[in-house]
This record gives sequence, C-alpha cells and structure tokens, in this order.
Amino acid sequence: MGLDITVLAVDWGRLEATPEGRRLEVLEEAAYPDVELDWDAEPEKGWVCPAAPLLHWIARYEFHCTSGSYKPHFWAGQAWEDVRGFAGPRLQEGLDGFLRDLFWHDDPVPPPLDGLVHDPGDPRRPGLLVACPPKTVSALAARWAVVDPLLEGLREAYDVHAARPGGWIEDFDGFAVLLREWAVVVREAEQRGWGLLGLPW
Repeated sequence: MGLDITVLAVDWGRLEATPEGRRLEVLEEAAYPDVELDWDAEPEKGWVCPAAPLLHWIARYEFHCTSGSYKPHFWAGQAWEDVRGFAGPRLQEGLDGFLRDLFWHDDPVPPPLDGLVHDPGDPRRPGLLVACPPKTVSALAARWAVVDPLLEGLREAYDVHAARPGGWIEDFDGFAVLLREWAVVVREAEQRGWGLLGLPW
C-alpha cells in the first residue's frame, strides 16, 4: 500500500476563521467524507464541490489518471529532473518554479503551514504534500501561462531521456496530461481566490 494524495481548494479566510484545533479535522472531513458509497457508480473525476455536506468553502479534485495515488506525481517530478537539462531556458525556469512552489522539495518533513494547520505529530503520517496559499496559487498560474505553450517542444527529448514504459508515467503524453490536470486545479483555485492543500492518506 502506497501513499495517496487528496487535493483540496480551500477558502483561506474560512480556514483561518475555523478554530485551530478543528482545522485538520475539517480538512479531513472534506478529503474523506463519511458518505454512503455506491459501489456500482463510476469513480468521481474532476471537481467535487462541495467536498462534503456543509463544507461549501472546500472543493476536492479527483485526478483522472492517478487513482488517488501520489506515485504518478512523484514520478512526474523525477521525469522532469531527467529531462530538464534538455528544455529551453524559459521552459526550464517556468516549470522549475511551478513544481517547486507546488510541492515541498527542500524539506522532507514539511512544517505545519505557518501554524494554520495543527498536525498532532503522528510519526506514521507525513506532513502536507501541497500547501499553497492564494498568493502562491496566483504565482503558479502565472508560471503555467509561460510553460503551457512551450511544453510540447519537450516531447522528443522526453521520449529519449525520461520515458519509462510500464511505469507510473510511461511517456510524454502521461507527463503532459498530469501537468495539465494540475493546471486545471491551479486555475480553478485562482479564479475563486482560494488556496490549495494536498493531504496524505
């Protein structure tokens, strides 16, 4: 069993107004709502809003191609490391910034978000996988606007240096699809003026 990620777009003001001791509980309720499952229904994909009953200020994004697993996101980052030296300067700078601000790269155990979310410190549970306040979301959207028209130019180099047939991210198409889903997430959060959080499971 591997690590999963649940991505939430959150009204930052409402989260800050929630008592500190309740914030993580509310986010977990949005990420993993206690609802009756219909086992015959198609899995949810895209935005689920509200994320849970009575939580109209939180939306949940269900990735189309990951089944909730964090592994595709991790391997997309690894693929970028393999191919980034073959990208042009504008694409390299833009995608470096997009991925750096989206995920915690510098600290393997990210701290609580400036005290916004209290983590009880369970050593079996990793910290937040994504933590982007609204200001960071706006910066991500600006970086993606640079990356998007340049991304296709990476296809040939990707196929030579980063393709992993049979892996979580097999080829350039898988890489681009996942990045573009993140762009959808960022765009929706920016349009609402909300932040983004990625909870582990």
